[in-house]
Amino acid sequence: MNFDLSEEQEMFRSSVERFAAPIDVEARRKLRLSPTGYDRARWRQLAQLGLIALAAGEDSGGIGGSAVDLALVAEAVGKSNAPDPLLEHGFLPSLLLERGDAQEALESLISGETVAAFAWAERSQRYSLKAKTTKAKSAGDGYILSGGKTFVMGGLLADMFIVTADLDGETACFLVPNNAEGLEIRAYRLADGSIAGELQLTKVAANAMLALSASELDGIVSEMRLYAAAEMVGLGQSLLDETLAYVKQREQFGVAIGSFQALQHRLVEAYARIEQCHSMLFRAALTDRTDPSRMHRAAAGAKAFIGENVDAVAREAVQMHGGMGVTDELNIGHAMKRVMVLARLFGDVDTALAEYAAAA
Repeated sequence: MNFDLSEEQEMFRSSVERFAAPIDVEARRKLRLSPTGYDRARWRQLAQLGLIALAAGEDSGGIGGSAVDLALVAEAVGKSNAPDPLLEHGFLPSLLLERGDAQEALESLISGETVAAFAWAERSQRYSLKAKTTKAKSAGDGYILSGGKTFVMGGLLADMFIVTADLDGETACFLVPNNAEGLEIRAYRLADGSIAGELQLTKVAANAMLALSASELDGIVSEMRLYAAAEMVGLGQSLLDETLAYVKQREQFGVAIGSFQALQHRLVEAYARIEQCHSMLFRAALTDRTDPSRMHRAAAGAKAFIGENVDAVAREAVQMHGGMGVTDELNIGHAMKRVMVLARLFGDVDTALAEYAAAA
């Protein structure tokens, strides 16, 4: 089998690397400290590169990228340690809106005019996608939503929310604008410095419901687990590369600490972990997306394996850098904190591993 990248794949990966190159540690800190945790002008530039459109099919105005295409872009975002929320506000809403037949909202998203966020998590529900406390009732030509959501990534950045709610015993998705009457947003910061929010919906009117079944929603979440794993692989490679460069420069007892055999062995183990993660990622990315059960199993297994191993590499990187490794003064700290968020997106290691075991 030929594992060489196509010309288009190389182009997209290079575009991400060039786009992320000017963002250093200080620029990232300023970006995260902005009122919404991100820059809207930068988001429009991201859209102009076609990276948001990559997740949508050609019939919907997108580029129609494969799972491998999206995984490569997500990995490049991670390797560049870029602060761009391409997964949570680009790939995820594109998949939801396209498969939910919300063409107008999808076009606005692809163009970079709007930012969308998925509001699915509820208190005491762990990682379940099934809506329980948020209820929807029919009201004329629309619906009325009441309840609460937590862990809504991009809570202050989003122009619209894709909200899950219980409708006659089934979980459905609704489009809710950020200025809807009865919607309250309480913002807080995640470990990676981005801003999330808790939504409180009190008789909020929603005129649009996505044509998504529960099984289709599960399939989209499986794909997002794969792309989160891909970004973690890139972050793991970045952590390893930075640590290798650091141990060659940092001296102790008059010699570079990279010459210590104990550290060399640990770095070789970290290298082996990242190489295994690459293999696991592309094994899952090459799984047929039209087979939901296989895709679910492959994505869950990849996310569990990659989440555990990249977390181990991040801890090694921090320990070799010392206490400053956990601060925001180094790329190491930023990368580790992003890994912490991604490793828990749509299920932590234990949850993904349990689902993989059940599906095996």
